[in-house]
Amino acid sequence: MTESVAADRRPSHRALRGWLTAEAVSLTGTRVSMVAIPWLVLTTSGSATWTGVVAFAEMLPYVVAKAASGPLIDRLGPRRVSVVTDLLSVLVVGAVPLLHALDLLTMPVVTVVVALAGTLRGPSDGAKHALVPAVVASSGVSLERATGLSGAVERLASTLGAAFAGLLVAAVGPAEALVIDAVSFGVAAALLAAFVPAPSPDTGSEPVGGTTGYLAQLREGGGFLRREPVLLAITLMVAFTNLLDVAYASVLVPVWAEQTGGGARAIGLLFGFFSGAAVLGSLIASRLGERLPRFTIYVVAFTLCGLPRFAVMAYDVAADTPLWWVLVVAVVGGFGAGFINPILGAVIFERIPPHLVGRVVTLTSALSWAGMPFGGLLAGLAVSGYGEVATLLGAGTAYLVATMAPLLVPSFRGLDRRPDTGAGPTTDGEGSGQSGEPERDLARG
Repeated sequence: MTESVAADRRPSHRALRGWLTAEAVSLTGTRVSMVAIPWLVLTTSGSATWTGVVAFAEMLPYVVAKAASGPLIDRLGPRRVSVVTDLLSVLVVGAVPLLHALDLLTMPVVTVVVALAGTLRGPSDGAKHALVPAVVASSGVSLERATGLSGAVERLASTLGAAFAGLLVAAVGPAEALVIDAVSFGVAAALLAAFVPAPSPDTGSEPVGGTTGYLAQLREGGGFLRREPVLLAITLMVAFTNLLDVAYASVLVPVWAEQTGGGARAIGLLFGFFSGAAVLGSLIASRLGERLPRFTIYVVAFTLCGLPRFAVMAYDVAADTPLWWVLVVAVVGGFGAGFINPILGAVIFERIPPHLVGRVVTLTSALSWAGMPFGGLLAGLAVSGYGEVATLLGAGTAYLVATMAPLLVPSFRGLDRRPDTGAGPTTDGEGSGQSGEPERDLARG
């Protein structure tokens, strides 16, 4: 074998960089739409009811389409599904500013367009996540490295993207800002098409077809999840903690800031310190994750990022403590949270057979999001009925119980074992298993 041929076969980080950049662009565009669409609806209609209806019209199709898209991703391949849906999203999202300019953007029209956008974004996000095996195999990095970097990119892009979105909407208007969101879909599609290779037979993620019906393939993914106790425990746990994280961010933190007199400044500092520490934790996890004891990291990370942040806010409301106490706890919790997605992402992909990646990943992601619309509602009712302190302590205790409950599954203690599924590179001699997030979708808190 000549030296040039050997060099051609060496792993390249080209696919990893392209995928991460596409993720960053896509997340930034999503943050723009999260700010622009509600503000557009509210300022156009003057109705909070329409604002809620439009938000629901996007979220419900998103979750359903993501859960149902698994067999399509496995049949056609995640790269193809992501590129096609992103290109279609350019047209759908781009229709909003166009219709607004033509004075044709009524509230029913907005609702329909947003529902179509959610229907496309669900499979697109699921497909990007299902690309992890091919990206890892092509780049020659560990699962923890890829999922850690993905978590860092997600948190950084989400934080900076939200700030950028607010400034953009204020500068040009909500409808015009959606032009940037539409463009971001096109840029993400181009990056994936240019830098992420199509799956090959030795990556363990080649698209499969077969004669089995679509619904039967969908049920096959659900059946596998039911029979895999570790994946099922992680999915249910993340679904519950996501609900609590939404309650925390949308209701409990604003109420805490209002009752303690910290105001919007305290909210910004709290989220900023938490997110910054989480980015740092994710970067460290991406570098050292494959050498760290997963079970220990799981327990320590969730212990740090769960109950303490709820408890210190409850104590602050009751005893009027200095703000820096809350911020220190936020930094410690954020740092611990940064380790969670790399660990969970690696565990999840190791346990999914290559031909089921699309189905199982999209199903776990959709289930993880299922309770999020109810988080703010339940928190508001709890604060009204029991007060802020009791609600914070109750939510923090529930968070601790939910995150430690998977420890009751005997096989969960085997997280440190890297099963050899035959897909993806190995870096430690044991076989890091199948290449490849969540979810980044799994743990957004």
